[in-house]
Amino acid sequence: MKDDMRKTLAGIPVLAGYDGPLERLGGLTNIVYRAGDVVLRMPGKGTEEYINRSDEKVAAEEAARAGVSPEVLHVAPETGVMVTRYVEGATTMSPDAFRAIPGAPGRAGEAFRILHTSGATFPARFDLFGMIEEYLAVLSTKNVALPEGYHDAVAQSEKMRSVLEAASPDPVACHCDPLCENFLDTGERMWIVDWEYAGMNDPMWDLGDLSVEGGFDAAQDKELLEAYFGGAPSTADHGRMVIYKAMCDLLWTLWGLIQLANENTAEDFRAYADERFVRCKSLMAQPEFTRHIEAVRRNVP
Repeated sequence: MKDDMRKTLAGIPVLAGYDGPLERLGGLTNIVYRAGDVVLRMPGKGTEEYINRSDEKVAAEEAARAGVSPEVLHVAPETGVMVTRYVEGATTMSPDAFRAIPGAPGRAGEAFRILHTSGATFPARFDLFGMIEEYLAVLSTKNVALPEGYHDAVAQSEKMRSVLEAASPDPVACHCDPLCENFLDTGERMWIVDWEYAGMNDPMWDLGDLSVEGGFDAAQDKELLEAYFGGAPSTADHGRMVIYKAMCDLLWTLWGLIQLANENTAEDFRAYADERFVRCKSLMAQPEFTRHIEAVRRNVP
């Protein structure tokens, strides 16, 4: 694998001649290495089925200009190869790190606020329900079984869809895939990386998805939301965030199954998908979830 990386390095002007060490970094779908003061990313198998690399290029560059993502030094949409500046002194986040590092949820909320209010425009529109349909179509060509009851949950989500479409504000530039490991914390600021799924979206998707990915408790959610809003959120904003917690698990269940079908061995994606779907159903079954839906519905103009 490192031989392939060396060949790739040789063809990138900013890295031509680099013969220093290559350090493998994390990544569920892509192949990522540190090469000195830069990071080299090569796309994973099968990602061309659902990632638009030209859209990703624009989003990564816009996010860097907004000040929330590292500088983009090279990108080739035709291959998906990307080189960005390495962030020195930063901790790659995880659910445990978000619990252990003081102020981390708040710094993530501040980074989201900067992005969402930056005025950046991403070429893609993150269409949650359209993506569910798209992923189901991809999976219809694969030999992978959906979790039992998945289509019933999609039918149930139509109630949330109508409420969200009526109540959501104008879309803004969003990351849309805030896996904890896509956050780099220096202790003073939070950087966000990996813009494959970025698009114009309801900003509460980003907060709700990060809360799910990090397994945030009520105190972490409070810190995240208050840092984002500069105080307590409205019941409608909080409600949209909670609804998106369930909806992101509904969507990423399918993503996990696509990874399974593509023979991605980075994780047990059967267990990943099943766990997400169980969590989605559990949240939607809670009485508080219905109250959040009603709070959003009351805010419809």
